[in-house]
Amino acid sequence: MNATILKSPIPWVREFAPVFGLHEIRDNARLSKWLRSDGKTLGDPSHLPWCGDAVDTALALALPKEPRPGDLGKNPYWALNWLWLGKECGPCYGAFAAFKRPSGGHVGVLIGQTGTNYQVLGGNQGDTISLVLIDKGRCRGIRWPSTYTNPNIPLPMISAAGVPVSVDEA
Repeated sequence: MNATILKSPIPWVREFAPVFGLHEIRDNARLSKWLRSDGKTLGDPSHLPWCGDAVDTALALALPKEPRPGDLGKNPYWALNWLWLGKECGPCYGAFAAFKRPSGGHVGVLIGQTGTNYQVLGGNQGDTISLVLIDKGRCRGIRWPSTYTNPNIPLPMISAAGVPVSVDEA
């Protein structure tokens, strides 16, 4: 999957390529260095919920002038604050999606879909930067950055037979 992400037409998706698969404990030093590479970080990913830190890092590296309005500007590490990003859009490749989960929220980038699930690229998914399937019914909003024209690339349909659906991404 790393090669597919590396060749993505969406710049913040490409930012995940060099760190795809890094684990919060096994690869802590490399992952922590990447999470700090935008000039700020939530802290040690092995002790904190870092999905917001991962998407904030990828977006900051790709679009350093993208505004963080409202609550997103106050705390980009709280997943549901990503509902403040840019403008609302429909499901499309590269869009940011915020999801409700039992202990709060989760945020990631849409990469694909099945009939009932989104394929999401993000951090703190099984303690790694990875792809997971998340039920579309958990989605609370989909957003696109204001400083990058949305090419509206349709989400590809993927085959996910036998792939488990995430219910709590940590």
